[in-house]
Amino acid sequence: MTAFHVAVDHLEDDSPESTTTYLGTCDQTHIDEVRAIAALEDSPRFLREHPRLEGAFMVLREDGDLDVYVPVGATEYRVYEPDRMPKTRNEGGDLAGNNAQFVQKKSTDSYTDEDLLPRGGSGPAYISGATKFGGQSIGGAMDTPGNPPRTTWHTTESPAGARYFTSIALYLIRVGAEPQVIYDPLSDKLGQFGSLTKSGRALRNDGSRRTNREGRVNIQVEVLGRASQPWTKGFDPAKKPNYRKLLAAMRAHGIPDVWPAGKPAATAAAVAKAGRSRTTWQGKGGHFSHGQVPGNDHWDPGAIDTSIVPGKASSSPKPPAPSKPAYEPFPGSNFFHGGRHSSIITAMGRRLVAEGCGKYRSGPGPNWTNTDRASYKAWQQKLGYTGADADGYPGKTSWEKLRVPNV
Repeated sequence: MTAFHVAVDHLEDDSPESTTTYLGTCDQTHIDEVRAIAALEDSPRFLREHPRLEGAFMVLREDGDLDVYVPVGATEYRVYEPDRMPKTRNEGGDLAGNNAQFVQKKSTDSYTDEDLLPRGGSGPAYISGATKFGGQSIGGAMDTPGNPPRTTWHTTESPAGARYFTSIALYLIRVGAEPQVIYDPLSDKLGQFGSLTKSGRALRNDGSRRTNREGRVNIQVEVLGRASQPWTKGFDPAKKPNYRKLLAAMRAHGIPDVWPAGKPAATAAAVAKAGRSRTTWQGKGGHFSHGQVPGNDHWDPGAIDTSIVPGKASSSPKPPAPSKPAYEPFPGSNFFHGGRHSSIITAMGRRLVAEGCGKYRSGPGPNWTNTDRASYKAWQQKLGYTGADADGYPGKTSWEKLRVPNV
């Protein structure tokens, strides 16, 4: 009979870091009892098999702790730190799935820390009031920051409620399948495993393309609940301030309130029939279900209500008008010719006068004239230009040195 190591993961008070208490070993008889208790319909304990360590399993406890059972002699499972280069195979895997083995394609020794900085993020890295779980180091920079931003929705396929919020978070850390965000729709509890501007690791790769790192941002959310019982049923966003803060953060990153691949399907069969379009996934921003991501085989989060997820922003304040530059940008060489009428020419002439280069008798005006050209030639000569470089027609370098005020 197989012997098992037994441990308990839990959070210390006022600390996001988990600690593990090792309790020794137990025999198969005890394991059978643990499984039997978890299988009872009214049991407060919920059992999850380890997705990538054969024979190992964990028990989600209602007090927030996580019981861990690993066969003696099992191959060590290691959760890797964020890498800097593409990997192959699976990089994460939700609460189910298998085979997280990956191979580094290139040595990362020559890469600098700058390569790991988030690129293209415009919204917040953290949501105010969110519980921080783990070391906050689950991912790196996005691979395709030029592609549109998106959100990917998952369900944990587990009980919902505040009692399981922590134990499920510890489970995700234990198996190395953390999204950026975990959310409980019953208690409105919100947690983060890492920055919204970096990648999560709850998706499988699509071949060598890392789906976790697709887009300017890919904010992944594990919602406590089951795909077969959509968590939006009876859910009232007006009573869930943390949920509203989550959506606000997504919108701040430019994620539009649309589902490019359509509404999430209600069954696994419907997800399989709809397929997973790479063109849509890679080319369009918005909200996606786990079941719509290429390279993945899960069908969560089920038929959630898209009038709630994400719904529409209650107000859409206009973005602030971009501030004008202090100086007028160079309007181009073709701008300056006979017959041109513009306030830019008046502003240019005033600057030429201020620089002691004005040849005007009655002051600068809006029409381009030979006097403007003669004045500008004096400016070019003042800068040291000669010959064809001092022909009186503005060029980009001399124009920028003149610093014509913005009109």
